[in-house]
Amino acid sequence: MGSKVDRRDILTGIGLAAATVAGTDPARAEPAGRIRHQVFFWLERAGNAADRAKLVAGLKALAAIPQIRELHVGVPAGTEQRDVVDASFDVSELMLFDTVADQKAYQDHPAHQAFVAACAPLWRKVVVYDSVPA
Repeated sequence: MGSKVDRRDILTGIGLAAATVAGTDPARAEPAGRIRHQVFFWLERAGNAADRAKLVAGLKALAAIPQIRELHVGVPAGTEQRDVVDASFDVSELMLFDTVADQKAYQDHPAHQAFVAACAPLWRKVVVYDSVPA
């Protein structure tokens, strides 16, 4: 004998599935104060593999800074070329911080300062985007 299914359970499940598909899953919502720190680097010597490797290694070493909750270091993905896609950068990084204060502590951290001193000669341009959940 099967179990009885309540109509409200079905509607709740449909609602949760729709919210998840729409990107509004309450269980996955970011805390309001969380900061996404996205940085894009253009190398002084564009395409230089050794410079790119040094920059990538320097960025990955920043993971030791305790305020960083998540770190992603990447290079252009090689996805379909479209007018809205800017793949002109050489290296990118995405960091998550719990608060603006944590992001500031990261900026002032000696490891970050050492990274800038060691790697700044490698880049000709840097663009930073800091955002919080809407």
